[in-house]
Amino acid sequence: MAIFLSFLLILLFPSANAGWPPSPGYWPSSKFRPMSFYKGFRNLWGPGHQSVDQNALTIWLDRTSGSGFKSVKPFRSGYFGASIKVQPGYTAGVITAFYLSNNEAHPGFHDEVDIEFLGTTFGKPYTLQTNVYIRGSGDGKIIGREMKFHLWFDPTKDFHHYAILWSPREIIFLVDDVPIRRYPRKSAATFPLRPMWVYGSIWDASSWATEDGKYKADYRYQPFVAKYTNFKAGGCSVYAPARCRPVSASPSRSGGLTRQQHRAMRWVQRYHMVYNYCRDPKRNHALTPECWTK
Repeated sequence: MAIFLSFLLILLFPSANAGWPPSPGYWPSSKFRPMSFYKGFRNLWGPGHQSVDQNALTIWLDRTSGSGFKSVKPFRSGYFGASIKVQPGYTAGVITAFYLSNNEAHPGFHDEVDIEFLGTTFGKPYTLQTNVYIRGSGDGKIIGREMKFHLWFDPTKDFHHYAILWSPREIIFLVDDVPIRRYPRKSAATFPLRPMWVYGSIWDASSWATEDGKYKADYRYQPFVAKYTNFKAGGCSVYAPARCRPVSASPSRSGGLTRQQHRAMRWVQRYHMVYNYCRDPKRNHALTPECWTK
């Protein structure tokens, strides 16, 4: 009888202790068509370290250069995603990124929303870092809003879809349509509201990327390669009419997450989150009031 009850519990709650998150029940990526790289993006730097083959983009870093790309249009809000595969082995010091920014429009006082793969050493998992900078908090004296995760799969084995949904009321980070973080707008001072472009890059961040800079990029293992495909970018560009409705991560047009999506996000944060800036006692939380205001 005990064996039967255990089996029944596994059937009813398959993800309670399993290695895969509960189904979110809704898949925002399905609402947007894939686009070819050149339809939505252009090379920004390192053109000799970038190639495109059948809509799949490859960028790489060696001791001479990395590479980056940028969307053709800036956006006021939207859904921005790409399927990404990163390099196995020793990648310490190397950052592979997909992010929103207006750094070129507002140098020294910019906004940014990041998804970053922090390179690693042999036998250790990649860290996926999400971050939000507002009005220059990423310039000069850095005030990051980092949440970091060790994923429930190996991101070097296959492509997985990583996305940022940015609306005037919230930012939601998603991995394979599973929400892993929701950053709500609590005040204009702690939320990016100015138009941003979509970027991607691979670059050497040895000073901080891997275990706070303990391990550096080792160019004996070059080139460090990242692959991107299944690009998606939809929402309200700056050229859209004022009546353009922000996209939603849930079936509700007003935004937010469903109960099932919240359950999936809580599972990820319980089992796979490895750092939350709001819980870091070394941080000055007077500088991040969203951690303690409702």
